[in-house]
Amino acid sequence: MQTRHRWFTADARTMPYLGDGSAQLVVTSPPYPMVQMWDAAFSSMSPAAGAALAAEDGGAAFEHMHTELDRVWAACWRVLSPGGFLCVNIGDATRTVGGQFALYSNHARILTALRAQGFTTLPDILWRKPTNAPNKFMGSGMLPAGAYVTYEHEYVLIARKGGRRIFRTKADRQRRSRSAFFWEERNVWFSDLWTDIRGTRQALSGAARARSAAFPLPLAHRLVCMYSAYGDTVLDPFAGTGTTLAAALAAGRSSVGVELEPGFAEGIAGVLGSAVETGAALAARRLSDHVAFIAARRAQDKIIKHHNVPHDVPVMTRQETTLQLVVPAEVAEEQGTFVANHVPLNSQ
Repeated sequence: MQTRHRWFTADARTMPYLGDGSAQLVVTSPPYPMVQMWDAAFSSMSPAAGAALAAEDGGAAFEHMHTELDRVWAACWRVLSPGGFLCVNIGDATRTVGGQFALYSNHARILTALRAQGFTTLPDILWRKPTNAPNKFMGSGMLPAGAYVTYEHEYVLIARKGGRRIFRTKADRQRRSRSAFFWEERNVWFSDLWTDIRGTRQALSGAARARSAAFPLPLAHRLVCMYSAYGDTVLDPFAGTGTTLAAALAAGRSSVGVELEPGFAEGIAGVLGSAVETGAALAARRLSDHVAFIAARRAQDKIIKHHNVPHDVPVMTRQETTLQLVVPAEVAEEQGTFVANHVPLNSQ
């Protein structure tokens, strides 16, 4: 199986070079409105947002920033195929503007925009990020009626274009079956609270760091596995350091990235170039974790009724019997596009 990975230095608000219905999944983490590190980026996109910030009008600045993101969600709607998913990692903002401390609920505003666009919004995920902060509150210390809780979570918003995706051909249905996940993975992945994925440090500086919304590769990889099948195309309209593209390559999906900041290009190429090792490690870990899970079930005298043929391991359900993990065997650059060849795990 072969996948292709490319990115454009361009504005995500239009994406005219991407065809209608050309992607099956969007996984992205946009700039967070009203988080100060992205003020300059939003002000460059929207002079009205910059003027509102200068006038210390937080509500107006918030809305002008989201108006620019609304254009991205509209472009994602066009590029997604029917039944395709949109996954947005976003954090709410807390900020003092004009002497008033307030919450700016980015996740709620984006959900409203997605519904207005026509998306079907689905249950979201709370990603609880570990923090090293010594305190759990802001405000008036030990005195009542003046302290505020500290946010330690972000959201992964899930939306779908229209109804459930239909896999019409026999080949597509087989591809979907091979892309299955293990029963115990399903139980963790489809929980509404994720506590097992840590944040990521950004090895960036200057303008690139100021525009980055990097999120961990395991988070992107999990979403890719949950909401797409082998050979699908995954889009990230805020590609940043290339995390989503690397996750797609590691998981046997094609990918397209759009990034406004040209300083990220070299980093994206490096991330994709190292994805062979990353993909092999992620797939091997999934299989070894499953083997350990089965061993624990057997130690408790639990009955396991099904068998997975490709990996010769017991499994919990019939849907897992054709599951086949794949890894990228090699990656080569061809005229600006990274082409990856994938093989079944343990056949390299």
